[in-house]
Amino acid sequence: MIKYFSILAFSALAYCVNAQTWSGGVAQLFYNKCTQCHHQGGAAPSSLMTYQEVSPMVNAVAAAVGQDRMPPWPPDNNYQTYLHTRSLSSGEKSLLLSWIAASAPEGNAAATPPPPVYTNNTFLGNGDLIVQMPNYLSKATAFADDYVCFSIPTNLTQNRILKAVEVVPGNRDIVHHALVYLDDAGAEQTDTIGGNCASPSNQNTKLIMGYTPGAGPLILPSVSPLKMGINIAAGAKIYLNMHYPEGSFGMMDSTKVILHFYPVGTTGVRQVYAAPVLADYAFALPPNQMTTLSAQYPNGTAGVPIDLSVISVFPHMHLLGHDIKAYATGPANDTIKFINIPRWDFHWQDFYFFDHLKHLPTGYTIKGKGVYDNTDQNIHNPNTPPQTVYVGYNTTDEMFIIYFHYMYYLPGDENYDLATLMNASLEEYGNSSAIKSYPNPMGDNGLNIVFEGGFDPEIKVLVYDLKGTLVNTLSQEDAINPTTIFWKGDNQNGAESTAGMYYLSINNKGKMSATKIIKR
Repeated sequence: MIKYFSILAFSALAYCVNAQTWSGGVAQLFYNKCTQCHHQGGAAPSSLMTYQEVSPMVNAVAAAVGQDRMPPWPPDNNYQTYLHTRSLSSGEKSLLLSWIAASAPEGNAAATPPPPVYTNNTFLGNGDLIVQMPNYLSKATAFADDYVCFSIPTNLTQNRILKAVEVVPGNRDIVHHALVYLDDAGAEQTDTIGGNCASPSNQNTKLIMGYTPGAGPLILPSVSPLKMGINIAAGAKIYLNMHYPEGSFGMMDSTKVILHFYPVGTTGVRQVYAAPVLADYAFALPPNQMTTLSAQYPNGTAGVPIDLSVISVFPHMHLLGHDIKAYATGPANDTIKFINIPRWDFHWQDFYFFDHLKHLPTGYTIKGKGVYDNTDQNIHNPNTPPQTVYVGYNTTDEMFIIYFHYMYYLPGDENYDLATLMNASLEEYGNSSAIKSYPNPMGDNGLNIVFEGGFDPEIKVLVYDLKGTLVNTLSQEDAINPTTIFWKGDNQNGAESTAGMYYLSINNKGKMSATKIIKR
């Protein structure tokens, strides 16, 4: 028994030593949490895809990680959990900082895992309708960001139901974020003059989704057992709010939004609503003080009149925001937690999708609280000295809004796994392949990945999902003959992976290659 534990301890030590090298474990950590933004053509100013790119920047990386500035993930994960979190666990943070403290060794370069695949192409294809903003030259300077809005007609002649929406930046180097609104009434106008257009002018213009660097498309479940969709009216417009960061002056962008619809006549689609459920449209923030705003829905004590299933939450403040929280309370004073952002960052906003639908029963009251810092201690304060700031749509005004995606509740909604459901219909969005793999789309019998010239004994085949998350790692141990690696369709835990689209990223004999496959 003592000998067994000695061997086990030695093995664990060897693993930890190996993991604290770029090739042994650190590269995969960067792939999982950093490279969605930090890749060539990505939104971040530097690429962190390779050891040669990372090693000169390890001190800056250590400072950003040590101060919890990177990876950017504002929500408190101890309050609620979400899909596709970018935050580092304590173990991941310790691994990264220990590696840097040990002079950031590379390890065996030939054993470096192949990286995720990033492309300027679409994930989902050309869809049913593409709306695109006109060519625009950023007016951001070395000292100020540029916020502009575009009202784009859809020219739809009949009502349709959205099942997926994808934002494709025209220039990924300068698009910090994009907010996509649905303007059914055609009330909005393009505003590119002052560089301060941060929101629509009409409350009835509804937010559909947000794009941030590394984010994937909004994909609603569209096959049995759950079809979800968003109605879009004939003649509607897409209202696009764009943020270009400081230093992008004179650079051109023409971002497009790709809409995917259910076929006309599709039945059984449950309507998803996106609405600013919590808001205050009449407030003033006095100078030189912290101010707390609150809102609830509905007003009074009756609570919501019907059971709801809550899908996501999107808090929105401007530059004076300090922290924001949303939750619901029930008749027995129990609490349903939605989101807590203890340190607001205007530059990182998103819809945060829950990993499971949240059941909001009849009688519960939705509540929100936001704290604003209108003092000279707030480095983001647009006014020196501080001035009274009122509610408004420009960046230098202020807002208190919390959006939700929700739908009417049906029994069992809370048991749905949103990660699985959002990938449920990806197989209908097309495929391209440069590596011989069959059958593609793959079914229950697995996938054969063929290397006509054979493969190196140290081969690595990594399976990534659309978000750049590692699903499984294949190696020589998965070979079924001298030229073929087999993936049975499972994840790293041995469980069946979900239906959808995946990337195979391959390091064979030092050569990196990749292809896209579909799993039914």
